[in-house]
Amino acid sequence: MARKTSSSKKAAPKYKRIVLKISGEALKNFQTGDPFDPTILKNLAEQLKLLHEMGVQVCLVVGGGNIFRGLAGARNNGTDRTTGDNMGMLATTINALAIMDCLEKNGIEVRVQTAIPMDKVAEPFILRRALRHLEKGRIVIFAAGTGNPFCTTDYAAALRANEVHADIIFKATKVDGIYTADPMKDKNAVRYEKISYDEALMKRLGVMDSTAFALCQENHMPILVFSMAEKDSIRKAICGESIGTLVC
Repeated sequence: MARKTSSSKKAAPKYKRIVLKISGEALKNFQTGDPFDPTILKNLAEQLKLLHEMGVQVCLVVGGGNIFRGLAGARNNGTDRTTGDNMGMLATTINALAIMDCLEKNGIEVRVQTAIPMDKVAEPFILRRALRHLEKGRIVIFAAGTGNPFCTTDYAAALRANEVHADIIFKATKVDGIYTADPMKDKNAVRYEKISYDEALMKRLGVMDSTAFALCQENHMPILVFSMAEKDSIRKAICGESIGTLVC
């Protein structure tokens, strides 16, 4: 008897061009303390390969918190905020190169573009070049944030998404969406399936940092928040299945 193929596997993508925002912590192995978990990287590469095969144009913005977070450094050990943020931007570049390596081993063409010039390891961010890479079917990873201190990688994701005219920002986190309260602390917390920008602001739900969120709201850029740990989460999101919380 022939095995039935899941209809969702055949589903056409709902979005044609996305920016996927991944926190640095999402790559970390918390059991060993290593900044990279090979299983997580492999799972990410497999999901992105599937998107690539579906014809989706994919951009990534990755944080650096698994290696160094500028604001935390300033608070915890007195590192100058500008210096700390520069260190954090370099951490995002390390993460971008690690993801690039894993994707290339899965047969996907990748280009890393950095907001800080470092031409020995990556291209500088040039919008027209990034768009050309996407049109040629390459995945583009935007590293080093915006190149400026005091700007989060959330803001970098919002900025790049608007620059490349993405259909949506996928924000992959440790939690499977946005809740009425912290689900780790409040067992009665309820997950929103969909919420407006205004309601998210009014209830101070902390979808992104305020400047990044304002940029998305101003330019009507939707944000889908979901858990990267959930099986096939990125594929489900791209096919428009019910997952996470949509902010629009």
